[in-house]
Amino acid sequence: MNADEWSEIHRLYAAGMSIKGMAAHLGMSRNTIRRALSFDAPPPDHRPGRGSVTDAYAEQIRSLLADEPGLTITQIGQRIGWERSRTTLAKRVDRERQTVGGTAGPLPRTGSAVPEFATEFIGRRAELRELRELLGGHRLVTVIGVGGVGKTRLAAQTAVELRRAFADGVRVVELASLRNPALLPQAVFDGLGIAHRDQPDRSAVDALVEHVRTRHMLIVLDNCEHVLEAAARFVDDVLHATSRVHFLATSREVLNLPGERISVLNPLSTAGDRTPAIALFESRARDVLPGFTVDDTNRDAVRRVCERLDGLPLAIELACARLRVLSVHELAERLSDSVDLLSTRGRGGAERHQSLQAAMSWSHELCTREQQLLWARVSIFAGGFDTRAAEAVCADEALPAGSVLDCLYDLVGKSILQREESRGRVRFRILETIREFGQAMLSPEESERLHRRHLEWCAGLVTESVRSWFSDEQFEISERLRANLANVRKALETALALPADAHGPSAAELVSAPWFLWACGLSAREHAMWLGRVLEREDLGPARRAAALGTLGLVRTMQGYRSAAEPVVAEALELARRAGDVPATAFALDAQGLGAFFDGDHRRAETLLTESLALYESRPDVRGDLSCAVQVHLGMLLCFDGRTSEARRYFDDVRRRCEQVGERWMLSYAVFGQGLVAVTEERYPEAIELARASLCLKRDFEDSVGTPLAVELLGWAEAGAGSAARSAALVGAASVLWRAFGQQLYGSAQWMARRDRFALRARSELGNAAYAAGTRRGAAMGMTELLDLALDRSAPDVPEGEIELVAVLSPREREVARHLAAGLTNRQIAAALVLSHRTVEGHVEHILQKLGLQNRNQVAVALAAARTTAPTG
Repeated sequence: MNADEWSEIHRLYAAGMSIKGMAAHLGMSRNTIRRALSFDAPPPDHRPGRGSVTDAYAEQIRSLLADEPGLTITQIGQRIGWERSRTTLAKRVDRERQTVGGTAGPLPRTGSAVPEFATEFIGRRAELRELRELLGGHRLVTVIGVGGVGKTRLAAQTAVELRRAFADGVRVVELASLRNPALLPQAVFDGLGIAHRDQPDRSAVDALVEHVRTRHMLIVLDNCEHVLEAAARFVDDVLHATSRVHFLATSREVLNLPGERISVLNPLSTAGDRTPAIALFESRARDVLPGFTVDDTNRDAVRRVCERLDGLPLAIELACARLRVLSVHELAERLSDSVDLLSTRGRGGAERHQSLQAAMSWSHELCTREQQLLWARVSIFAGGFDTRAAEAVCADEALPAGSVLDCLYDLVGKSILQREESRGRVRFRILETIREFGQAMLSPEESERLHRRHLEWCAGLVTESVRSWFSDEQFEISERLRANLANVRKALETALALPADAHGPSAAELVSAPWFLWACGLSAREHAMWLGRVLEREDLGPARRAAALGTLGLVRTMQGYRSAAEPVVAEALELARRAGDVPATAFALDAQGLGAFFDGDHRRAETLLTESLALYESRPDVRGDLSCAVQVHLGMLLCFDGRTSEARRYFDDVRRRCEQVGERWMLSYAVFGQGLVAVTEERYPEAIELARASLCLKRDFEDSVGTPLAVELLGWAEAGAGSAARSAALVGAASVLWRAFGQQLYGSAQWMARRDRFALRARSELGNAAYAAGTRRGAAMGMTELLDLALDRSAPDVPEGEIELVAVLSPREREVARHLAAGLTNRQIAAALVLSHRTVEGHVEHILQKLGLQNRNQVAVALAAARTTAPTG
């Protein structure tokens, strides 16, 4: 350590911070802190030898992993002062993880597992077998083929059939709506259902690797061709950083990576009487005409249709949609003439691509003028849209709003659009190949006009969301924003590309007005990225710059990066005051006061927060959620000052205001605050109930700040109530959630000190080993398991004594583990659970890895030992 570090350690110690709190705050080991406190003067600079992980470093690593098992390699390196090879450090950390028993938890059960299709999967059995064999021996397989050949459908079916072959499952990540290659890791986070993924001290790829490093899983990347370079770089990074993650990619081009295996997907065969192409035609025709069959009267006509369309599945589906108005024979005659004509017109390109273009052109020509307009115009959307969006963006004199609904219905019937329904709401999607065709129908002038209308619609969506956020419509607003994140991203790109003198919505309005975006599916990392791009613009006016700076400063403050936040917030405050913008001034004061609170400067914090609240209260037209946020911040500050009666008044008032209008998000913070008061006053049973109530309110949102806060509070209350084992698991889980957003407990020494006090109480009751095992158990939990624990929902399928040991296993792995303990062979287990022998082998391998065991016989011993040593109190 150096003299500055020695001085800081002694200053914090004099202020009453615990050794553990200082270790976490300063990124040092507790032994280093103790050594510093033993010196009356700064010692000479001393550091263990470089080039290998010495015993001193190893001890620090083990200590860190025992307390915080989810730490990343980068974070560990920072804590111990590592300055040499990251690879050397990573190898030792992996060994030490096995020593202390740390492991990654299961992936969340939300997100894009495998998409569902309304139509039957036809043919491609040989291709499925090929992909199974390739993925069994290789970690990257790319399916390539022309548009419309069925790559997406084959990949999805492969995912369905291989779910049991991968112990941690399969996830499908759809990239067609992605337009900014830099957001590809973010898209994968979304596809994997990982809500908490903000770790600004490292790259998004590093953050993702930490989630999947020890998992055996398959990630399907669908539609890579338009982000090919970014996809290749991402896949290459993940493959090098993991050993059991496999990728299946679909693309019109290869990724061109070492070890990549290529599967070329050809059109369906049309030779013979009962070919896959004819089978597909029959299936899709039956969707249009129930009871339709291919027989001797129509087989030749069906074959001619399939041959003219070169066996392309998408083209066949488009043709079958015409059977509502044409017989099979009429379809064959008209399609043959049309394809010949249109293919002749085509210039260049593969014959099959011309056939698909011809089929789409024919479908286009058979649409009414209004249907053609809507087809072209909805191609402007990214990731889907609903009826209201289509009416707002696409309607004009040529396409009246009143006809949009009927046109949508017709385009679904013609297989141009795909209909999806969720939570009683209908949305539409358009396949990438069909979308590209629609966009080609737009003139440059019309395309620019539609992009502006799309931007205006997105801005309206955001404006209405902000206006109505503090209301009983909040959950619907959150869902609507989450469903349209791809559209918001596209609108941001449009706004950023507009010239300085352009009229209409700005990118700053889209990302700075809804300061609560992290509750609607947008990560703080991405939010900060967009704000940074907005702030790079030299033409940004002072008011909009102040708003963007204030929002960015608030995000960084809550993440614990106050050295980066302070100048940002200071500039926002200066600009807002100069412009006389009262709401922007109040917002910046709130962020500044919050930073002072987290730094322990309570007098300054109270002054700033009180001034912010007074400004909000002077403007009754300003949204209620902003003044409520300041009240919550003041209430937390007063709790830490021991002024619980004053704090309770703030929390009670926020709760009353929220309940009056049916608001739930800020209500969850008010209820949290009431729980914080109860903990401070040592009313632990009441605090437990309030923390649970807060957590229940947060389940409807992806609140990456409030969720760890509520879990943390519950852990403290459980420790105070004497439930030490539950407390250890909850604090372990909260620690992982905090790291996923930023620094532990806002990076605040006083918050860490409070955690330490309750941790010491639980550790004293359990003993060091049992407490460490409890925190590891919590750190390994997925969100579903965490909620089960937090809300006291029992897990009857796990005997009490086994809970700590097997909490890291999936439900299927638990079944297999019990059969292993009973002495069954893999084949006997496969028969008992109706699984393949190969699947059971994979489960057994994963169980041994997760439990840190060497052979199957040790499973029975481990389970028996767990039952024997289970706590009885």
